[in-house]
Amino acid sequence: MKPVNVGIVGLGTVGSGTFNVLCRNSEDIARRAGREILVTHVGARRDNANADTTGVTVSRDIFAVAEDPNVDILVELIGGTTVARELVMKAIQNGKHIVTANKALIAEHGNEIFAAALAKGVNVAFEAAVAGGVPIIKAIREGLSANRIDWVAGIINGTGNFILTEMAEKGRDFDDVLKEAQALGYAEADPTFDVEGIDAAHKLTILASIAFGIPLQFSKTFTEGITKITREDVEYARELGYRIKHLGVTRQTEKGVELRVHPTLIPESRLIANVNGVMNAVMVQSDAVGPTLYYGPGAGSEPTASAVVADVVDVARALTTDPNNRVPHLAFRADSLSDAPILPIEDVVTGYYLRMHVKDQPGVLAKIAAALSDSDINIEAIIQKDQADESSPVPLIMIVRQVVESKMNGALDKIRALDVLADDIVRIRLETLDG
Repeated sequence: MKPVNVGIVGLGTVGSGTFNVLCRNSEDIARRAGREILVTHVGARRDNANADTTGVTVSRDIFAVAEDPNVDILVELIGGTTVARELVMKAIQNGKHIVTANKALIAEHGNEIFAAALAKGVNVAFEAAVAGGVPIIKAIREGLSANRIDWVAGIINGTGNFILTEMAEKGRDFDDVLKEAQALGYAEADPTFDVEGIDAAHKLTILASIAFGIPLQFSKTFTEGITKITREDVEYARELGYRIKHLGVTRQTEKGVELRVHPTLIPESRLIANVNGVMNAVMVQSDAVGPTLYYGPGAGSEPTASAVVADVVDVARALTTDPNNRVPHLAFRADSLSDAPILPIEDVVTGYYLRMHVKDQPGVLAKIAAALSDSDINIEAIIQKDQADESSPVPLIMIVRQVVESKMNGALDKIRALDVLADDIVRIRLETLDG
């Protein structure tokens, strides 16, 4: 059978890893795909010493790969959303199948890209765009296709998880751990995408679409970072039996779909609460199988390459199939995607951790409890810590039961109006993740 020719665009960390895995494991890959898969063209603006491209066409103009009539599958690994979008759309117009690890490209432009691919009868595969080497896209799109999925919750950014793990295990401050993460190469010089949740929001957007069959809607994802989490919050959460994780949560409700990334308290008994370091994990709750957990490295050269190459194999297997019988890009056929609304964060129901420093006055706790009660909010647990000295405010920590966020906002405004606070209230959402 005729070999499948692959063009790789981008020869950085993931690109070189993909090139090496395809070459090193070529015999086993051919046995799995049913035909030989060859890298015949590489588009890279500079060489990479980690990839020996001898005998392979190398173009400095990356668009030459999209124009090469001998390339069957274009693997896009340059990142970004401008040049990458132009490259992918050009390749699709030229009848090439696409494999990409670019979560921003899929989250922000996937609807347009999938429509173009459908019109040309080509496939777009993106397993490596979420959780690196963890095959979560395939698990939801294919392995759980018999199920109605209720919710998905994931630790899907390794940098943020490393920072929170160090804060929890070693009592370190956020800024201190961030500097180490940058030194180790886990965080960029500008860490905004990681610590403010943008990277996780891109990935969650994709997970929500394949879980619930909705169009990609990155702009509607609520996003909150971890920069305001203190080591005190981490320690108080532990005292109450919780761990703080930067979680992406998407849930299907009668009113619409929740789509949110934020710091979250999780009961320490949950497996996902004990996922530490730079590792990723995604938990899926569905009706037939119940809760399932998918765990592994979320980044790195060959872990991500593993997912990229698996997509190449899947596309190679499907080359001779009728385009109408291939697995849909977003798990559901394009003409049957749901128009369920994305819920604003004010309509989300969740529990809360509250931390406040209050003035040392009689009746303060009663006033705060009354403000919460007036908003139909029940207190589940409370800790009052000792003052640092007689002139210092009193640290007060509460866990409150599930309530719609708009009510929580109203209650916090009432507490702020009491003139009992020494500084503003820290509020962290809480999820039990019951199966």
